[in-house]
Amino acid sequence: MIYSGSCHCGAIAFEVEAEITQAMDCNCSMCRRRGGLLAFVPRENFKLQTPASAVSTYQFNKHVIQHHFCANCGIAPYADGESKTGPMTAVNVRCLPDVDLETLTITKVDGRSF
Repeated sequence: MIYSGSCHCGAIAFEVEAEITQAMDCNCSMCRRRGGLLAFVPRENFKLQTPASAVSTYQFNKHVIQHHFCANCGIAPYADGESKTGPMTAVNVRCLPDVDLETLTITKVDGRSF
């Protein structure tokens, strides 16, 4: 299924192709504060629909994940990084209006320990 998503103001818009039935709730210092629910997809399944210049990026800790956010509204709709299987994008499913959050299986992850 192809989902359309965006930040709150729409400056960052994207599409992601995935079957989203579960999401990760991480307790690292970033995710705990931001409150996102993450679904991971291969990077080729993610398509930015707006100019890359609309995206601001923050890195912390080991600087291996690019946390992308909107400098206008502050929403963080996705992040990019590498996994054991290749380039991945972590999509904040809260930024996908067609995903019913109540139907998702939520897995808690102890990111504080990473």
